[in-house]
Amino acid sequence: MSFMQTKYIFVTGGVCSGLGKGIASASIGAILKSCGYKVSIIKMDPYLNPDPGTMSPFQHGEVFVTDDGYEADLDLGHYERFIDIPLSRQANLTTGQIYQELMERERKGEFLGKTVQIVPHVTNKIRDFIKKAAKNTGADFLIIEIGGTVGDIEGEPYLEAARQFHHEAGDNNVMFVHLTLLPFLATSGELKTKPTQMSVKELERRGIHPDMILARSDYHIPRNLLDKIAMFCDVDEQAVIPAPTISSIYEVPLNFAKANVSEIIFKKFGMFEKKPNLRQWQNLVKKIKASNGRQVAIVKVGKYTAHGDAYISVDEALKAAGFANNTKVKVIAVDSEKLESNDKKEWQVLKKADGILVPGGFGKRGIEGKIMAAKYARENKVPYFGLCLGMQIMTIEFARNVLRLKKANSTEFDPKTPAPVIATMLEQRKNIAEKNYGGTMRLGNQRAKLAAGSLSFKAYGQRIISERHRHRYEFNNDYKDAMEKAGLRIAGVNPDRHLVEIVEVKDHPWMVGVQFHPEFKSRPLRPHPLFREFIRAEMLYYGQ
Repeated sequence: MSFMQTKYIFVTGGVCSGLGKGIASASIGAILKSCGYKVSIIKMDPYLNPDPGTMSPFQHGEVFVTDDGYEADLDLGHYERFIDIPLSRQANLTTGQIYQELMERERKGEFLGKTVQIVPHVTNKIRDFIKKAAKNTGADFLIIEIGGTVGDIEGEPYLEAARQFHHEAGDNNVMFVHLTLLPFLATSGELKTKPTQMSVKELERRGIHPDMILARSDYHIPRNLLDKIAMFCDVDEQAVIPAPTISSIYEVPLNFAKANVSEIIFKKFGMFEKKPNLRQWQNLVKKIKASNGRQVAIVKVGKYTAHGDAYISVDEALKAAGFANNTKVKVIAVDSEKLESNDKKEWQVLKKADGILVPGGFGKRGIEGKIMAAKYARENKVPYFGLCLGMQIMTIEFARNVLRLKKANSTEFDPKTPAPVIATMLEQRKNIAEKNYGGTMRLGNQRAKLAAGSLSFKAYGQRIISERHRHRYEFNNDYKDAMEKAGLRIAGVNPDRHLVEIVEVKDHPWMVGVQFHPEFKSRPLRPHPLFREFIRAEMLYYGQ
């Protein structure tokens, strides 16, 4: 397939970051897919890290993992949830990847003494990446989100590459969508369009003129302001789309559809108009708004709780499970370090929970607080779900308090523990010794065979499953027999390497720990079976 057969939609941001370009891009993709087209999407990240794998969640938010084991920007999670397609490493490009490749080639003498420059070498790499993505996916529409904000110095090569791509592919094949903020001034009680006008001017200085403007605001935007933006930014009035803050991100595709976004896109590309079929999204929004008054409170015990995006896929998976069970899930963050220091208020919150979830994470800080939360859940029969590290926490707690191995631990937290119930995988020991941390974990899809009669088997309804991983440490099989005799069910095992993937406490209504990250495969229209059954367990246990 020639790259010219694909239609390209570049999405840029203006005024400030954090406006929701990822949600906007994903929503456009969802609308086009509902029209019957094949859609794919990529994210261009201007930072110098080759990937976000070694970046702190406090700074970057969640690291999303694809089927092929790529550690990606969290926006890929939004893309997968909205468009419901599995993405791969070809959906994310960072400046670090470009520079790393170019410098390696330069050291090998592949440039034959030429000067390596932003133009053409970096911009050509960006353009080639886009063409390759179009060819490999065979997409009718390829959406390209450019990270950051227009005016950021690190984003300049991507905007220049987009301008060049537009020149090469032609105006009939390339469209630019610009998302900007309309700030509200409380003193005058009005929304201001000037920042949007200036943002568009900044874009035009780079040779790019937007075909559509998405106007973000926390308030209703009057029609006269939308028309004002259209006039001063030289955009069709119909192509200035209000994007107000709403109660659920899953309403965004419906709001865009009401504003005739697909019609504007088809008109731009000279295509026959197709009407989007968003019935599933309409039904989902109805479910969200009509939870029959039922609610379950899930306490999420972590140490990155101060950052709203650190566990975003977990939060969305919990919400989706609530939608499937016709109930509203209230996710309450609890700081594991405060549990560790016996903070009374934090413990009161934990004890009022309908269910306890311990997500993934790294490092020793806050670990004992998580173990205390798992102990409380086991002893008080509170439904518990452990994800990756949460499964290891559950194993350590069981070993300490049921097997009476008081010093049981993970070699991640105590390399000299006499009872390493969680230990370093053999192939990871060299990476840890050499501090080779980037992209070296057990990553991506791995199989597991489920035990008949287990809670996990009942949830999935099949014996062989495949889930995404991101970890260095594993359940130590030397303790497997003793754990099982004491009441820990080994509910899932990798059939190729005999690694334990799922553990369950037998004498408990629902206490499940998984070594993988099921949240990455959950969808709002198709919730993950383990999350679905976790929420269902709360409802059954508390008689809702």
